[in-house]
Amino acid sequence: MVDVILGLQWGDEGKGKIVDYFAPNYDVIARFQGGPNAGHTLYVEGKKVVLHQIPSGIFHKDKINLIGNGVVLDVVTLMKECATVKAMGVDYKKNLYISERTHLILPTHRALDKASEISKGHDKIGSTLKGIGPTYMDKTGRNGLRVGDILSKDFSARYTSIKAKHQQLLDNYHFQEEVTFAEDIAAWEKRIFNGDRRIEDLQHCQWRILYQRPDQ
Repeated sequence: MVDVILGLQWGDEGKGKIVDYFAPNYDVIARFQGGPNAGHTLYVEGKKVVLHQIPSGIFHKDKINLIGNGVVLDVVTLMKECATVKAMGVDYKKNLYISERTHLILPTHRALDKASEISKGHDKIGSTLKGIGPTYMDKTGRNGLRVGDILSKDFSARYTSIKAKHQQLLDNYHFQEEVTFAEDIAAWEKRIFNGDRRIEDLQHCQWRILYQRPDQ
């Protein structure tokens, strides 16, 4: 049996608390869509915890928590959350799984998000500028990088290729004032590659990534 909790508004509906409440009745708690935006707020033993990527069932030790392939993953945010739950006594290595087909939010996705928002002028949509939209565009366009690619020997080459494509898109934006993204991208790259290496290290330390057979 599979039950789904959906929000029909713009968020802030308490979905995280509801998932946490019902989690004891289920074997698997999966996050199947979305990115690291507003997040789910929980109170665990009186302490406030906000989870942007990890499923809200992580504090239930006997439950499997899955980040599914419909999620777009910010590895920097994920590592921060892993550190947070670890400090609260949770051994996330035992019950957190990540689909190999989960798409990665790259530094250039964040830059594209920012460029798109700036270009709209007074018609801005209020993006969180976390690269979520551009990552989904790459996902639907069958581009982008996925978690499984981190463990590939040619990951760096794949990253360089998609970065060049994104840079071409950034070059198409023409602003009245000079807007550069090189420093932002460089800073984000340093953080994201630290996170990527951490995922790879954890995989060798029996971090359990859920491998799914890709569509043929």
